[in-house]
Amino acid sequence: MTPDSVFDHMWQALQPVGRVASTGGYRRFAWTDADLSAREWFAGEAAARGLDLTVDRNGNQWAWWGDPDRDGPGVVAGSHLDSVPDGGAFDGPLGVVSAFAAIDLLRSRDVTPHRPLAVVNMTDEEGARFGIACAGSRLLTGALDADRARALRDDGGTTLAEAMTAAGRDPGQLGRDDETLRRVGTFVELHVEQGRGLDDLGAAVGVASRIWPHGRWRLDLQGEANHAGTTRLVDRRDPMPDLARAVLAARSEAEAHGALATIGRVRVEPGGTNAVPSLVQAWLDARAPDESTVRAVVAGVARAAGTTAHEESWTGVVEFGAGLRDRLAALLGGAPVLATGAGHDAGILASAGVEAAMLFVRNPTGVSHSPAEHASRDDCLAGVEALATVLEELTR
Repeated sequence: MTPDSVFDHMWQALQPVGRVASTGGYRRFAWTDADLSAREWFAGEAAARGLDLTVDRNGNQWAWWGDPDRDGPGVVAGSHLDSVPDGGAFDGPLGVVSAFAAIDLLRSRDVTPHRPLAVVNMTDEEGARFGIACAGSRLLTGALDADRARALRDDGGTTLAEAMTAAGRDPGQLGRDDETLRRVGTFVELHVEQGRGLDDLGAAVGVASRIWPHGRWRLDLQGEANHAGTTRLVDRRDPMPDLARAVLAARSEAEAHGALATIGRVRVEPGGTNAVPSLVQAWLDARAPDESTVRAVVAGVARAAGTTAHEESWTGVVEFGAGLRDRLAALLGGAPVLATGAGHDAGILASAGVEAAMLFVRNPTGVSHSPAEHASRDDCLAGVEALATVLEELTR
């Protein structure tokens, strides 16, 4: 099989995993059956290539070509396989499939790297189940406290520790992993672009310059449960109007500050159609070019809702190293360099001092976190070619 056909075969084998027939989207949440099936797929692709599979203490999977303990630190490419609720096929998986395909391409050209080379599948990048994005890389680098991580709960009340135990992993091992970090000299994450920047520029592949600072906050809006059909409006303590004010403020504050803000998840208790709620919890996602702007937006939303915003995760601005960034852009024939508002494992590693870079593949729809997310086969293969070129250069 040619490298192109192997890419197609991998893509077709992975696509059904966790797919929801009714929406066409994906639900590959951390430590669920769908996630475990994706992890089995990764292990199978590593074995098919004779790569040495290791799993670090936080569940991140590494498939090594060469010995990073003897000849490292090495060069790592990859991304993640989990998804947001009803997410698209490309966000995360394209980077993992492309990394395996880039190794196939290098081998087809009889290229032997002089540094160890690995493909990685980072665990729970989206944070869809337990609420903390990039959990695998945050735990790896120590940015997420292990005790806090073990106690995180999903909407069904299951803790991360319980979910890992059920999946056959030991949550007692969670935490910063210096042994694994020492193996990683450079990390290159290929990702479908989550916007239309490359399409507007007429380019199939680009290089990331920076990631906007961003975070997630929880708003607890207190009320009093009561009967919807008998409680006079004047007597109600209904938190839903506060939620409405928060939603509208997220939009107006973002517009006023040149930022992005979204309330995309809400939990209502007791959740009856004929009951005034006793509690509404809403989660705010806010992003902007600088931290002070993000903080101003969050404060404005909390003020409008008459509550406090509880920070659940925060990632400061990430500036990818100009030396590596410009080197890769030149290596790829003057590829466009562009910023992104989306968070990635590459940003977590870069913030921890690991040399890191990102490549983007054109998304003509500009849509992400949705089944409408798309990249053409030709552009995906251009991404594989670009990644192979980068890996060959970095492992000389």
